Amino acid sequence: MEGMTSDSDLTPGAAAETPEMPDWEKRFRAPRVGLPDWAEDAPDRSLFVSNATGTYELYAWDRATGTQRQATDRPNGTTDGTLSPDGEWIWWFSDTDGDEFGTWVRQPFAGGPDEPATPGLEPSYPAGLALGRDGTAVVGRSTDEDGSTIHVVRPDGSAPAVIYRHRESAGVGDLSHDGTLLAIEHTEHGDAMHSALRVVTLDGATVAELDDSRGGTVELGLEVLGFAPVAGDTRLLVGHQRRGRWEPMVWDVATGAQEDLAVELPGDVSAEWYPDGSALLVAHSFEARSELWRYDLAARELVRVDTPPGSVSGATARPDGTVEYQWSSAAEPASVRSTAGGIVLDPPGFRPPGSVPVEDVWVEGPGGRIHALAQRPVGHGEGPFPTIFEIHGGPTWHDSDSFLATPAAWLDHGFAVVRVNYRGSTGYGREWTDALKHRVGLIELEDVSAVREWAVTSGLADPARLVLSGGSWGGYLTLLGIGTRPDDWAVGLAAVPVADYVTAYHDEMEALKALDRTLFGGTPEEVPERFEASSPLTYVDAVKAPVHIAAGVNDPRCPIRQIDNYVDRLAARGAVHEVYRYDAGHGSLVVEERIKQVRMDLEFALKHLPR
Repeated sequence: MEGMTSDSDLTPGAAAETPEMPDWEKRFRAPRVGLPDWAEDAPDRSLFVSNATGTYELYAWDRATGTQRQATDRPNGTTDGTLSPDGEWIWWFSDTDGDEFGTWVRQPFAGGPDEPATPGLEPSYPAGLALGRDGTAVVGRSTDEDGSTIHVVRPDGSAPAVIYRHRESAGVGDLSHDGTLLAIEHTEHGDAMHSALRVVTLDGATVAELDDSRGGTVELGLEVLGFAPVAGDTRLLVGHQRRGRWEPMVWDVATGAQEDLAVELPGDVSAEWYPDGSALLVAHSFEARSELWRYDLAARELVRVDTPPGSVSGATARPDGTVEYQWSSAAEPASVRSTAGGIVLDPPGFRPPGSVPVEDVWVEGPGGRIHALAQRPVGHGEGPFPTIFEIHGGPTWHDSDSFLATPAAWLDHGFAVVRVNYRGSTGYGREWTDALKHRVGLIELEDVSAVREWAVTSGLADPARLVLSGGSWGGYLTLLGIGTRPDDWAVGLAAVPVADYVTAYHDEMEALKALDRTLFGGTPEEVPERFEASSPLTYVDAVKAPVHIAAGVNDPRCPIRQIDNYVDRLAARGAVHEVYRYDAGHGSLVVEERIKQVRMDLEFALKHLPR
């Protein structure tokens, strides 16, 4: 579809607040914006995501003139985009109805028709993109047939050149400022959870290698954080796990020198360059909160960047030294702020209502202390409450003290909300994240059960009215949980879940097959007992709780066939269940669709929970 070429700002189509609209719906419908990305050589040209039309799309923003323009307009939304270094072009990934399989297209920043950005490349799953200052593009691709490939697309119209190919997962990391060096993240050693790095020239010749994998039961990962933003500078900022957590270091790929940084902060640490290359903007995540620091490379000095308590979901240092960041807390909706003061980008229309602060809970579990976040409904008595356990996806993710519309909707309806950062979650060290291998799903549920016991014995949760809920990996754990522990849960709500793990493996995108081989220690044919023990389908006949399942028919991550297999088994034994299939992929970017699904979950739970 062609990009929109009008000069309209965000106002047309923005949602209007009405008196009869409940607060929980307002939180979804309120216009919101993401952290603006900006062109490296034209910092007044920015790109951001907004739901102002009711669908999440990309918007161009010329800061010099104040002009904002909707750049994409597709039925199922668009969020994957970037600017060329000169700010002349918007690149965005065009898939089909959310299936994540497609090609890159581009359009002029000022508006105009879209055109193919990588002619000669067939559709694929994306595996990174880097744009050079001379118009060269480096495109990462993943397909079931070819595995991972990386291509160089020159502006002269010549055929794309393949400079990397491997069956295991790999992707584009970053391109050096002068466009001569490319950093690649790869998993040629066979562990999809821990990447190694290779730096090559654009003809594919290797310049440097960095691999922290040790083999056996201990693997350490590396990640590309970016080349220094200075011409001729061969320093690469790298994330590593050598001390049991994520933290940054500087690797000079020309000399091989590695500079460890004096960033002594608990929890995981990431970083990006300030635009002049003299300092790093450090993002620190610890115990479900995050904060920002400035690290001066010459002085080796760490200085706090002032942000409120809560979570910073993204940040960028601007050429003038100020920092823009997106912040929220569980009680206060997200906003894009600047250290210069004030709001950077204010969406039109009404602000969403706030919600309830989180309480930190620490529970002793079989693998160590478990961190959970609990919220109590206001105005519904002292409890015990009907309680929903909202299980996060990933699994390499974590719940944080940030604003989310779905938990707030359950609180409005009198439910307590509990979110568990089970083993496998990020932010608590490498051992915690890596703990779920081989006994996949079962380990996470041990932690969920420990927190469930706390919720009941503390008087927060009514044991007869407990809901297990989640999306993606959280949906998988929901189905596995109501099957392996059928007496613990009164209702199950699973969105885009893994339901039949063997079929899911054979139907899912290649990158996820590699991840599953790492988690299970092999394929379903090589370790069938592990897949059987971890598949919700194995336990479907034990399910007692009424279950609601939502599935995207174009989902490449949790494909529809394996969900149908599970549902057919439920139906064959007359189990209480409902299934909602929608025309999208792994979730929806359409606001009304999200509201519809939350409403269905609420109605299903209220219908089936004891009074």
